[in-house]
Amino acid sequence: MDYDVIYIGSGNAAWQGGRFLRKAGLKILIVEESLYGGACANRGCNSKALLDAPYEIKALADNFEGVGKSGNFEVNWSDLMKFKQKRIAGMSLFLDGKFDEYDLDVAHGKGVIVDEHTVQVGDKKFTTEKIVICTGLKPVIPDIKGSEYLHDSTDFLDIADLPKHTIIIGAGFVGMEFASILAEAGLEADVIIRGNMALKYFHQPYVQNVIHILEDKGIRFHFNQQVKEIIANVDIDNPEDKVQNAVQGLNANEDLRDPDAKDDNKAYENGFTVNCESGLSITGDYVIAAIGREANVEDIGLENVGLTYTRQGIKVNGHLQTEVPNIYASGDVADTGIAKLVTVAIHQSKYLAKELLGEADEITYPVVPAVAYTIPRIATVGIPAYIAEKSDEYEVHRIRYGRSYSLELKNDLTAEAKVIVDKDLQIVGAEIYAADAENVANMFAFIINKRITLEELDYMIYAFPSSSSVCLYKLHNIHYDL
Repeated sequence: MDYDVIYIGSGNAAWQGGRFLRKAGLKILIVEESLYGGACANRGCNSKALLDAPYEIKALADNFEGVGKSGNFEVNWSDLMKFKQKRIAGMSLFLDGKFDEYDLDVAHGKGVIVDEHTVQVGDKKFTTEKIVICTGLKPVIPDIKGSEYLHDSTDFLDIADLPKHTIIIGAGFVGMEFASILAEAGLEADVIIRGNMALKYFHQPYVQNVIHILEDKGIRFHFNQQVKEIIANVDIDNPEDKVQNAVQGLNANEDLRDPDAKDDNKAYENGFTVNCESGLSITGDYVIAAIGREANVEDIGLENVGLTYTRQGIKVNGHLQTEVPNIYASGDVADTGIAKLVTVAIHQSKYLAKELLGEADEITYPVVPAVAYTIPRIATVGIPAYIAEKSDEYEVHRIRYGRSYSLELKNDLTAEAKVIVDKDLQIVGAEIYAADAENVANMFAFIINKRITLEELDYMIYAFPSSSSVCLYKLHNIHYDL
């Protein structure tokens, strides 16, 4: 065999574990058809963090409106985008260097599984004992008329200028986080949601808080709407549009775009109209599909080894093993029932290294914090409040630490958490709504995973002021009052 393990994909689901296998003496090949590091490094997490940060700062500054703020904090998107592109451009090169440092072989091209022990890249075939599929997810583009006009998250995170009026289809992580950026930028947006809630995996009272903030800043929400079609608008009084219309024999309500063409929406100065089944019709400058992500496994040869998949990914067992014993799946492409987050992908990759070395039992997971990076943030960790509120096994305690410690929290009056405890007063879950909810969520993840008791928390001394300390000091009330 040429290799002990071949990873198809080069994101965190692959190299985080691959480096340990190489250190243990196994020969490793990483196959990548695009940029080293995958979506998070090049087209997702890192880009979003860089572009979101100035708008987060702007929102924090706005907390001091009328109590010390002078002037306005303005974000120059064009300059910010140039900075983002410069920083992100180096990620793939950086990881290429790390792969070399870890002595991991790489092959650039599409990896196709030929049989259980062979992966083809271009005109080369590599044999291996084990194959690990780490191809992640890709944005879902709905099968509707005018779908060629849709942009996805990758497009938006690389756009030169923010549209004056954006139409967002979907209200999950991507839709709501982009809506927050557009709101802070003072721009218009319409969010179209197929169901009756946004961010359905998060605490809905906190989601509603975010929606109200976004609505106050010019974002409109349309629930229970099914998009039917997207039309590129033309100006029948514009000579160029008239000529093109006549040549193609289309009326003014039909699109004029070559389905095979790939450009931005600037070519259509009259914008786009999104029509819904209900009769709702919205016109804007830019349309984003944010209805979720699906397994990125097209044309990688799964059929050659009898593997099937669903939108959620390739089914694996407790060892991340597919139905083909020597083929595994790790990260977002693996259908495990666990949240598809980069932190989970890293956890799975490290586990799989031990599994392939014969040093692991079935995979286990600690509690996994999840954060919607809206402005403000929403986070959830452990047993959610909606389950606890319906059960006699738990109690939910609301802690409005922003109201009590606004001076220490940069005038963030609304910061709060709902803490779930069991009958033994052990903290088992938390919902957080705050400017830095992600940091508070990490604190609760540590508390829950290590089963730190309320009495032990009460004994500790914390750095003050800080968001974690003021939340914990309010948490002490649960201990004192019971």
